[in-house]
Amino acid sequence: MNSRRSWIVFIVGVAAYVVAILQRSTLGVSGVAAVDRFDITASALSSLAVVQLVVYAAMQIPVGLLIDRWGPRRLLIIGLVLISVGQAVLAIAPDLAIAALGRVCVGIGDAGIFVSVLRLVNYWFTGPIVPSLSQWTGNIGQIGQLLSALPFALVLNTIGWESAYLAAAALGVLMLIGVIICVSDRPVDDSTGPVRRTWGSSLDILLDSLKRPGTRLGFWAHFITQSSGTVFSLLWGYPFMVFALGIPESTAAALLLVIVFSGVVVGPILGILTARFPTRRSNLVLGIVSVMGITWTVFLAWPGQPPFWMLVVLLVSLGAGGPGSLIGFDFARTFNHSRALGSANGIVNVGGFLASFTMMFVIGLVLDVLSPDPSDAAQTYTLSSFTIAFLVQYVVIGFGVVMLFQARRATRTRLTEDEGIKVAPLWVALVRWMRRGRA
Repeated sequence: MNSRRSWIVFIVGVAAYVVAILQRSTLGVSGVAAVDRFDITASALSSLAVVQLVVYAAMQIPVGLLIDRWGPRRLLIIGLVLISVGQAVLAIAPDLAIAALGRVCVGIGDAGIFVSVLRLVNYWFTGPIVPSLSQWTGNIGQIGQLLSALPFALVLNTIGWESAYLAAAALGVLMLIGVIICVSDRPVDDSTGPVRRTWGSSLDILLDSLKRPGTRLGFWAHFITQSSGTVFSLLWGYPFMVFALGIPESTAAALLLVIVFSGVVVGPILGILTARFPTRRSNLVLGIVSVMGITWTVFLAWPGQPPFWMLVVLLVSLGAGGPGSLIGFDFARTFNHSRALGSANGIVNVGGFLASFTMMFVIGLVLDVLSPDPSDAAQTYTLSSFTIAFLVQYVVIGFGVVMLFQARRATRTRLTEDEGIKVAPLWVALVRWMRRGRA
């Protein structure tokens, strides 16, 4: 545990996640090119992204069960193979149907990468460093967005669609070789690895995890924090900035990196706070969502076109949602047995992507409904139409916040019954802290 070998496994595992994020986010910077290549409407473009996320979300629970049975290394290998195949299919796809098939492969392969790396962290490390490494996994993984926004976008705009996507597929193959050579499931002296179970017993473990209010709390925490930034960075942010705000394509691609850099800065801070104040993790989640909600409200209510600095503020706030969503996995880690961690992480990971593909698809539908000519991108992707379409977020995330409060209440009740720990409301804790300070 926490050895030199542990760090090698961690570095290679995180590198695999970086590659997965790159493959996942390539469509975000090629949305404009996809509209021209396949001659599609806004709702059709959203369906191309949604099909990937639907498959990703649907695979989370099966992937969680498989990690508990097979171990993370095998899931990483299968995932990288499928991602590479999917990107190669998308490179040569002649129409939308074949392109969707490629994104399905990417979604299935991507589904097992992140939760597998989290499981490697829990196998190879121990102690207070675990929540910090979980945060760093998510933060470093966002370098994949940087690679899609700069090198991939450059290749796409200079050489073309097929070369860009084939290069992305080749990178997946290289990463596959690295995982095969360097990654093992767990240290040789660790006896907590995958065990042979029947599918019935695996299902029992999954149901037990679902019954735990702490798992549901993690699900809703992931649901409300990750989704807004994912919708913006993976699909609608790029056409919004290019068409509605009139920002050059190269600048729009670079601006998506603000979300990445914001997450890199915020992530370590949240990792420290999560480890230091474990009973206040839900307050951290609600604080992040409140900041994003206020920023979106100011941005959308701005008379006329919002200024450039306001866009940057919005991107910075969205960047906090990525590391904030990782708090959901920390709930899964602390409220589940180690043997069920793969299933619990899979359940949590469904949350953000369920919210994301719902909002992505509905935003596309709203844009088409508001457009006088859905086949004309200039008439569809207007500032006024996007302003109305982005309001979908308030409905979806608002529902998630209500459900998070219910799950938190149940989790705190269970914590009091099982361990005798009573968590006071935040304002009560702050008043006590201030009184102690005066004393």
